Amino acid sequence: MIELLKYDPQAPMLFSSGMFWALFLIFLPIFALIRQRLWQMLGFVVAFSFYFYYKSSGMFFLMLAGTSLVDWLLSRAIVTTDQRWKKRLCVGLSLTLSLGILGYFKYANFFLWNWNQMVEGNFQPLDLVLPVGISFYTFQSVSYIIDVYKGRVQPTPTWLEYAFFLSFFPALVAGPIVRADYFIPQIRQSKHATLGEMFAGLWLIIIGILKKAVIADYIAQYNDLIYSSPGAYSGFETLMGVLGYTMQIYCDFSGYSDMAIGIAMVMGFKLAKNFNFPYKSRNLTDFWRRWHISLSTWLRDYIYIPLGGNRKGVARTYVNNFLTMLIGGLWHGAAWKFVFWGAMHGVGLAIHKACKPWLDRIPDTWSVRAVSWGLTMLTVSLLWVYFRAATFHDSWVIIRTIFTDFHLSMFWPFVEARWEWVAMMCAIMLAHAVPTRWWDRAGRWFVMAPWGVKLLIFVIVVQLVVQFQSEDVAPFIYFQF
Repeated sequence: MIELLKYDPQAPMLFSSGMFWALFLIFLPIFALIRQRLWQMLGFVVAFSFYFYYKSSGMFFLMLAGTSLVDWLLSRAIVTTDQRWKKRLCVGLSLTLSLGILGYFKYANFFLWNWNQMVEGNFQPLDLVLPVGISFYTFQSVSYIIDVYKGRVQPTPTWLEYAFFLSFFPALVAGPIVRADYFIPQIRQSKHATLGEMFAGLWLIIIGILKKAVIADYIAQYNDLIYSSPGAYSGFETLMGVLGYTMQIYCDFSGYSDMAIGIAMVMGFKLAKNFNFPYKSRNLTDFWRRWHISLSTWLRDYIYIPLGGNRKGVARTYVNNFLTMLIGGLWHGAAWKFVFWGAMHGVGLAIHKACKPWLDRIPDTWSVRAVSWGLTMLTVSLLWVYFRAATFHDSWVIIRTIFTDFHLSMFWPFVEARWEWVAMMCAIMLAHAVPTRWWDRAGRWFVMAPWGVKLLIFVIVVQLVVQFQSEDVAPFIYFQF
């Protein structure tokens, strides 16, 4: 039993693992008993969050605790000093610490490898383990310090409250990126979740489990075959793998976000919506308003606008768009493929912005909407190839195979051989096709449904997880970022 409670690098604790739910079922009633006792609640949740991070990333929880303490002390120093240069020094120290730690663990080997390529040295990579979720909580730390400096938020009165904000376990390892002005005021409200909020949270948890543990993990098994052996399959099979990964990464990441938001809601806290059916988008601008919303708004507020946004002329606006997405790509991973992925999205956003006056004059007919949606999905899906493939060469082989070895005659044999995979793909596409208000109504219906109906739905979801689960619990894709 003791061994189960220790960190296992081969089996980090995930929302989709039985270990987490067993601990959460112990955590929740204790939390409910002390919810209105502020300091007991804060201490208990922070302790559980640090333990959750320990189970996810080992002793790096100590680094998280240390970072939170330094950030809090510097934030207090910012508001207690009247001298501008001291305020800026505190901000600089905090950013240097947070971004320095992120840069060391995430980008040291990347920059050392590139330097050695230039000088033709004998590069030996550093033995580094990337702490889970470091990119997410670092962005929270950065935004908090900047917001305190600019007077958008007041620093928390105590370190415990800041540690609660930074380490809040539902959002700790894969977002949504929590903003201080939205979340910190909730801490002292000492408000129990209503029964309706708890059921709404349960609905999101169920949807998230379906997306991640049923659909994403199942369709990943075929997608992995395509990406592990580029060029070994026909163009049609390769195209299915590309489309499969397009749906897999959405189900995987939005499924995590749904579970995170649902768990927080059950506890009486609100996290911002992170996905809004992104594959409904008819242009890249709309896609980034719907995909990973907490990241895209963070990049807008802390990168794009400080660079000048759209306030310094048309050409500068395009450059700012490009640079913002370039940084967003690098945030996703220390590899040139991620830089390229971000850069191409930046180019796409600039092209759409440049063409918008002309596009706005085109009649908004069904055929125009269909073509716009098709071009957007084509762009997004092809760029996901660079995101997923191991190398640029593999990406090129996969895309070339689709366009040079495509035979539609493979359609029915593929459907017959992988009908369950096809059914799950169709389910996700149908979920995007129906009006969003239908899903809102479904959530409200679940909240109002009798206990027996809720129990039946829960049992069905558990059965689906058991039916389609792979041998091991698959990690969330965004854990690597």
